[in-house]
Amino acid sequence: MSSLANAVSPFVDDGSIPGLVAAVEHGSELEVVVRGGTGPGGPPLRRDSLFRIASISKPITAVAAMTLVEDGTIRLDEPVDRLLPELADRRVLRSETAELDDTVPAARPITVEDLLTFRSGLGVPPLAPGTLPWQRAYAEARLGGDGPPGSHPVPPPDEWARRLGALPLLAPPGERWLYHTGSDALGVLLGRAAGTSLGALLTERVLGPLGMVDTGFAVPARERHRFQPEWWGGRVFDPVDGQWARPPEFESGGGGLVSTLDDLLAFARMLRRGGDPVLRPETVAAMTYDRLTEEQRAGAGIFLDGSGWGLGMAVEADGRYGWDGGLGTSWRNDPARDLTGILLTQVMWPDPAGSAVTHAFWKAVG
Repeated sequence: MSSLANAVSPFVDDGSIPGLVAAVEHGSELEVVVRGGTGPGGPPLRRDSLFRIASISKPITAVAAMTLVEDGTIRLDEPVDRLLPELADRRVLRSETAELDDTVPAARPITVEDLLTFRSGLGVPPLAPGTLPWQRAYAEARLGGDGPPGSHPVPPPDEWARRLGALPLLAPPGERWLYHTGSDALGVLLGRAAGTSLGALLTERVLGPLGMVDTGFAVPARERHRFQPEWWGGRVFDPVDGQWARPPEFESGGGGLVSTLDDLLAFARMLRRGGDPVLRPETVAAMTYDRLTEEQRAGAGIFLDGSGWGLGMAVEADGRYGWDGGLGTSWRNDPARDLTGILLTQVMWPDPAGSAVTHAFWKAVG
């Protein structure tokens, strides 16, 4: 076996995970590893198996946003008020521990760039759920992103935006990095900007041009034999006929997509090779440099673990960029080495720091 296979296979052999699909592409050389199956007694995994990619949806949504920036439909520096009036005229908590009525006016509006950089003042802080009054109100609004998928039904986009707009900001726009919610708000904004659903926009601007035919917000019945049950704590958390078996009311730009290894390779190659045919090289460059201050990186806690953030994805100190999915997936591009690494499992991470197989995979990639 190769060094990559040697690094990841023990986690399948000892039963830590049912199976995995992984790849490392270095220049034109591609190594693919497929090990294990869908669970005890289940069929073996395949190179074209379908996985819930969770937060790897975020970079895909960000790329779609940048296509609209390139054609002038939206601007990075424009307030979101035109397309998300629910987020106009914001008030900000006096402190993160304040009650929801203890607020001051925001000094400036939220911009499109704030949504992409996760500095809108809305999002999931690196604290245990329910620690803050704001977290409790966010959970009661059932907006998603503050727990495992399917913990509660998420409302359709317009109602989602209304509920989000009823909350004050946890921090002033531009000041603090807060996880997840910016991508979901961005998805609503993009749908309104294009006059269509987020899924249709993704297909038109990203998935279609790249031939990502297996990526979407639901798995059709005819393809469900390739879909994997999701495991958590030694049990099936989401079966193949569960949450992704039908189109959702809310298409989550932050975490709702399913995909395959080869679809994600097509996406990664597009970025690694300068954006063609989706984006211009200068747009890719703008997305993949760290925009955070040292204080903002530190304040992100376990979510970033010291990494930075560009537009919709993490940027590491050595120039690597990409993101992970808490349901068991991980992707990075390394432009200095012309390298892409992708790991797909169907076991939920125990915490945002990742799983043992994820760490072993990236150690083997180097």
